[in-house]
Amino acid sequence: MTSRATGLAFALLAVTIFSIQDGVSKHLADNYPAVFIAMMRYWAFAAFALLLASRSRGGVIGTATSPRPALQIFRGVLLAVQIVVAITSFAVVGLAQSQAIFQSAPLIVALLSVPLLGERVGWRRWTAIAIGFLGVLLILKPETGGFDISLLLPIAGAVMYSLYSITTRLASRTDTANTSFFYTGVAGAAAISIIGPFYWSSFAGNDGWWMLLLCILGVVGHYLLIRAFDHIDAVIVQSMSYLQLVLVTLIGVFIYGETLGFNMVAGSLIVVCAGLFTIYREARSGRRTPRIDPPGEI
Repeated sequence: MTSRATGLAFALLAVTIFSIQDGVSKHLADNYPAVFIAMMRYWAFAAFALLLASRSRGGVIGTATSPRPALQIFRGVLLAVQIVVAITSFAVVGLAQSQAIFQSAPLIVALLSVPLLGERVGWRRWTAIAIGFLGVLLILKPETGGFDISLLLPIAGAVMYSLYSITTRLASRTDTANTSFFYTGVAGAAAISIIGPFYWSSFAGNDGWWMLLLCILGVVGHYLLIRAFDHIDAVIVQSMSYLQLVLVTLIGVFIYGETLGFNMVAGSLIVVCAGLFTIYREARSGRRTPRIDPPGEI
């Protein structure tokens, strides 16, 4: 296999594993607090981040050294909160609809990059952003009755993930990807461990094994994602993450019995197309895409 084909295979496997992880997260979130689930996931993720840091050239201390530690800690804590919101959204709103709304994140990032990063957005991307948000409105259109207040959960998750992406771009101007990855795991684990024990729950039946599987999937998924970044550009990996929407939707429909309305299918297609075009235009503009995980994953 060529290096590009190897990278694509790693990315495809990573996205598939993250999709399964979302399905397992929903199973656990139906019975346990989202904060507790996220804390267990973060402990495994932080151990993985520490292991990678210890094997790097500068060791843990060298990897943790950053000229902007406050920014790194903030983005790590922000992602931890976003993970809790995402898991809660899977249980309350559903896998398919939550993921459909999460996929609007690249559009929000492009929108926020103007005031927060000082980037220039041309008319083509402005058009894609506008069309993409019309797709989001189509997804949010209620089948019956008024607006479902629970949909604010995935909306909040998409906004928080977008802010995390923006802060990651800011951090990438001075720090390496290894340093950002380290703070994502360690700072997030430290923050959620402050409140997580108050939500501690005992596992019933086989749920302890499901939790172990969830942690393993997270570590394996991130390892594959890192290997993918070694072979292909981050923009390609980011584009492939849209496949997660398809896989998660299939899990939601065939395992959890979720239903898809026309508005959600059509809106999702619009959001995906607009997001892909936005990513393409950013790549054409020469902007370097930092290594960022799919929404709701650690």
